[in-house]
Amino acid sequence: MSKILPFRALRPQPQLAGQVASLPYDVLSSSEARQVAGGNPYSFLHITKSEIDLPDDVHSYDDSVYEKAKTNLSAFLSRDVLFRESKPCFYLYQLTMQGKSQTGLVALSSIDEYDQNLIKKHELTRPEKELDRIRHISISGAQTGNVFLAYRPQPAIDELVTNWITTKNPVYDFTAADQVQHKIWVINDDTTIAGISELFATLVPCTYIADGHHRAASAAKVRQNLNGEIPDGANYFLTTLFPSNQLRILDYNRVVTDLNGHSVSAILEAVQRNFALELTGKEEVLPNAPHIFGMYLDKQWYRLTALPGSFRNDPIGQLDVTILQDNLLHPILSIGDQRTDKRINFVGGIRGLSELERRVNSGEMAIAFSLFPVSTDQLFTIADKGEVMPPKSTWFEPKLRDGLLTHLMEG
Repeated sequence: MSKILPFRALRPQPQLAGQVASLPYDVLSSSEARQVAGGNPYSFLHITKSEIDLPDDVHSYDDSVYEKAKTNLSAFLSRDVLFRESKPCFYLYQLTMQGKSQTGLVALSSIDEYDQNLIKKHELTRPEKELDRIRHISISGAQTGNVFLAYRPQPAIDELVTNWITTKNPVYDFTAADQVQHKIWVINDDTTIAGISELFATLVPCTYIADGHHRAASAAKVRQNLNGEIPDGANYFLTTLFPSNQLRILDYNRVVTDLNGHSVSAILEAVQRNFALELTGKEEVLPNAPHIFGMYLDKQWYRLTALPGSFRNDPIGQLDVTILQDNLLHPILSIGDQRTDKRINFVGGIRGLSELERRVNSGEMAIAFSLFPVSTDQLFTIADKGEVMPPKSTWFEPKLRDGLLTHLMEG
């Protein structure tokens, strides 16, 4: 079963929704957040990336950052930028990008089910990123980050969702600067709320974390760290649940700071031990099938095709992120644990190949790799087996916006 609850969301006044809504805290650097929120006093980045309101030399994990988030959240309430729903509700959140829509149910999911692995994971988390969100939740008293869950499609749930969004008016409807349209409906009818809860309890045996492993883990550890009486709101965390057939996974690409002491010619020679190498142009290099990679080196694009026998046939071994790690990043560039190695960085596919070129051409990085996206079937298979994908295997688009629906820990 999947236990979900309606909740009294903290949300913006309708006329301010587009200005409040912000990209998730973990897809923007502090400098990018300052630029995005510049001149916009309503941006939720003032809460999720509150270092933007402190001097530039203040570290993003400094104690003052979390206190500033709490202060800013209180200010948003006192200024009536945000208000609290009068009763527990479910919400429907529809995102439309490039003509394709996906609609998810915003609800509270059970931390007990997370601990029991009924909410399945596919990635490990980084302790410093967990601690950041633990402190943010604990000090602000709010779960501001939404965990993106997926479930296997159920016609009965699809029918209910379709009926609601086609017969009711959304409370929010705006198009963000990246041309993604955001619509939210409030489900406040008690009979419908009970029906949704029952459908998930009877039809959805488990859900899967698609995006937001750190947010989920942090919420669980906040409850674990509480002393004395635990407020009921701390037993749940903020989630949006999507049927998997509506999801879009993009490539999650890699850039590396140096060539590990090798020359360009030595890299090209070493790569050919496990890959067929072809010099190509940018227009032809985007991987269009599994086990094909793009490589940008010395202002040239190459297509790499993994040779037969160069990878394992198990679910993890067949992932392109594994093939690249086992056959190139580790043996040639000496990249060990991608979660902790400071020489590697990750670029979401939404930024395109031009971003890979820019980072290499600038001298910031020495080499870049583009990959074919992981599928939802691969994600589910690995999670069902209790196995873990390599770090940064999936990039979901479009992104849910922070600030539209927030869960207060007090319940």
